Amino acid sequence: MYKLIIADDEAVFREGLMNTIDWNRHGFELIGDCTNGREALEAVQQLKPDLVITDINMPHIDGLELAARIADQFPYIKIIIVTGYDQFDYAQQALRLKVHDFILKPITAFETRELLDRVRAQMDEEKRQKEDLSRLRSQLNQSLPLLRERFLERLAVHGAGAKAANERLDYFGLPRLEAPLLVALFDYDDNTLRSDAEPDRELLRFAGYNIIEEIVQREHGAVFRTREDRIAAIFSGGPAELLHERAARIAEEARYGIERYLGYTVTAGIGRTAETMEELPDGYRSASTALDYRFQYGKNRVLSIIDLEGAFASTPAMGEEWSRSFGAALRSGASPEITELIGRFVERLRQSRAPLQACQLEIQKALVQMMSIMQEIGVGDGGLESGSPVLFTEVYRLGTLDEVGDWLSGVASAAGLAAADHRNRLNRSQIGRALLYIEENYAEERISLQDICRYVMMSTSYFSQMFKQETGETFVEYLTRYRMTKAKELLEDTSLKFYEIAARVGYSDPNYFSLCFKKHVGQTMREYRELQTKDNR
Repeated sequence: MYKLIIADDEAVFREGLMNTIDWNRHGFELIGDCTNGREALEAVQQLKPDLVITDINMPHIDGLELAARIADQFPYIKIIIVTGYDQFDYAQQALRLKVHDFILKPITAFETRELLDRVRAQMDEEKRQKEDLSRLRSQLNQSLPLLRERFLERLAVHGAGAKAANERLDYFGLPRLEAPLLVALFDYDDNTLRSDAEPDRELLRFAGYNIIEEIVQREHGAVFRTREDRIAAIFSGGPAELLHERAARIAEEARYGIERYLGYTVTAGIGRTAETMEELPDGYRSASTALDYRFQYGKNRVLSIIDLEGAFASTPAMGEEWSRSFGAALRSGASPEITELIGRFVERLRQSRAPLQACQLEIQKALVQMMSIMQEIGVGDGGLESGSPVLFTEVYRLGTLDEVGDWLSGVASAAGLAAADHRNRLNRSQIGRALLYIEENYAEERISLQDICRYVMMSTSYFSQMFKQETGETFVEYLTRYRMTKAKELLEDTSLKFYEIAARVGYSDPNYFSLCFKKHVGQTMREYRELQTKDNR
């Protein structure tokens, strides 16, 4: 039920309204009738009605002034002006005062009822909207923790002006951040979580977040979870050196607390200081870079970018000698040698202190070499523990270089065993013996079909048929391809002159060899070497 006051100095009109309208039926309770504007204003201030129906021409305070004062003090009260003065300037003033309706006398009881029904419907709708706002406000309060985290993430990733950022921090009830600023980024070492059940794992992660949050907030920092399921803390104030020391101390306390009380580990990366709020994204990215060094240094530790900056020693590339030794070990299937070479490879990556992406690229290069050798000796991906797409994906799953070493040793050893088994099977067959003969004698210019047939004791026609059936190529095609493969290796791995390479792969005429190479490879030797040199930079 809405409350209503009538103000009109004409007693006939006022009493007529009061006596002819069933107010309750239309959703209103008549709580006052006033004879002038001053009396009406006092009633409004005391009774606070929802609706006021007033005339314009009244003593002491006219209807327009009454409407102005009510609008100023009680903007939520609706006002309807009923007047006998049909003047345009009155209507204009009423509109400026945001009067709900402006009606000319005389007005019938039927028109009054329609007016009341219309006003009540509008007030009901406004009430529903306000109730919806109350519900939304309640939902907002429930969502504040998530909204707070998303705001802090946007601030860290994209930056903001100091004034705008601190206004939002005030809104979320967070401590203000004053330059310099520093970000510490925590990441779960997933393989140390005790439970395989997903709900339990999430509970353990949440418990870890609570430990970090409690410690960071005690130091007046801001903490939030990122979309990558990491935990970020923002610290501020004080000299940059002391800020770094404080962040490292807090990160170590949080790391220790999680390991001590929850039984799993996290690694923390501490970034560079940001001198302004706008530079905070650079600090956030540097914290992420510091966290990436977990790959080289291992898990369950605090890594600071200022300790790692400038630590980059050299390119992680292994060089030609290692590649040749690794290829030879794979072809022969020498498992101990393979394991030793992988160990040298991993240690080289560790000593280089190269960024994560550079290390992953070198690992992929080793995999490519392994696959190329498997293809070359006719084993293919079947000699590896899984297909090539899976292998390349696995590189990004491995968390540390120690894990890389164990995994890569397993893959390479499996490839070496497959190569050794393949070689043994070749040795057991006449065609296999022929292929081995080619491998050992391809550098001899005068090697011929007749030489090989005498070696394996087969007629030339039958040998040619079986060779084609076994390899898919004729003897000449296979020999030429093998020689070109060896030539490409020499172009990639040595600085020998072109005529020297030709001689080493069985061609005494360099010009003829150049033509054969261009026809087989689709590039001149110079083009091929330049392209390989460019790719390996």
